[in-house]
Amino acid sequence: MKVLLYFENQKLIAKSGIGRALKLQQQALAYTDIEVTINPKCVDYDILHINTYGIMSKHMVNKAHKMGKKVIYHGHSTYEDFRNSFTGSNIIAPLFKYYLVSLYQKADALITPTPYSKQLLRGYQLSQPITPISNGIPLAKYAKNSDKVTTFRAYFKLSDDQKVIMSVGLFFERKGILDFVALAKRHPEYLFIWFGYTDLRLVPKKIRQLVKENHVRNLIFPGYITGDVIQGAYQGADLFLYPSYEETEGIVVLEALASKQKVLVRNIPVYHQWLEDGVNSYKANDLEDFDAKMVQILNNKLPDLTESGYQLAVARDLPEIGQQLQHVYETVLES
Repeated sequence: MKVLLYFENQKLIAKSGIGRALKLQQQALAYTDIEVTINPKCVDYDILHINTYGIMSKHMVNKAHKMGKKVIYHGHSTYEDFRNSFTGSNIIAPLFKYYLVSLYQKADALITPTPYSKQLLRGYQLSQPITPISNGIPLAKYAKNSDKVTTFRAYFKLSDDQKVIMSVGLFFERKGILDFVALAKRHPEYLFIWFGYTDLRLVPKKIRQLVKENHVRNLIFPGYITGDVIQGAYQGADLFLYPSYEETEGIVVLEALASKQKVLVRNIPVYHQWLEDGVNSYKANDLEDFDAKMVQILNNKLPDLTESGYQLAVARDLPEIGQQLQHVYETVLES
């Protein structure tokens, strides 16, 4: 079996969750006997596994159908998580939904990261088989490494007793960045670091001013950082706080769990069937709840759940994801 993985504008999406999904899919499929290509000019493939939504993506789907190929669309995006992102996103969100559905309808089957996102897609009146498969995590990459923690703390010139709250995401209101800033203002005794980057020309003015004119001394926006610094942060910070209002999964949450980091997320539907409050993570309902639980976690007033959280990452290690993808491919070819 040969599969063409297609991601449009790879350089443009490299710093997003979808961009990371390309690498994760390639790595997961390396644990199978499936031949994989990312060459869009390839014609001898059996299945087109497509992940993006641009004009060229639509062209690739139409081309695949003309050649009699099977098409699997990976539903990373939804109407719900498009809202409150770029400037004007709420205005064009209904059109984006219409366009998404027109693309998803062309697929023989759909893959989406969670049961929650499957539920959303079913709400779009899509009738194809939909299989929830986690984006997965390269577990070994996040294994405990004191050198990486040292690199992280040296990079930010942190004192030994400095407590750090981290988050990772684009500069979107949907990601909860406003709440993260509000918490930083309330707690000057802690250092808050928001990793990630978005071209500020694409986000609303209030977000742009927040990032460019940030005057909160204990809040850092270091941009998009890879390698030992970010991996050391996942392990060496005191809390991963992720206040996002809408996700289809949240790859960064998996990265935190794989790093045995303490995790505090917003109580939203996407987590309902795998993250359990007080069992493998902590959840907050609003800003006041985030504030209270954050302080309790940092002062060891709540049980440490990192080991049970880590088991969620173990179940989503890439070899397992590769097998799940292969099963979907085989089912589609046999249909």
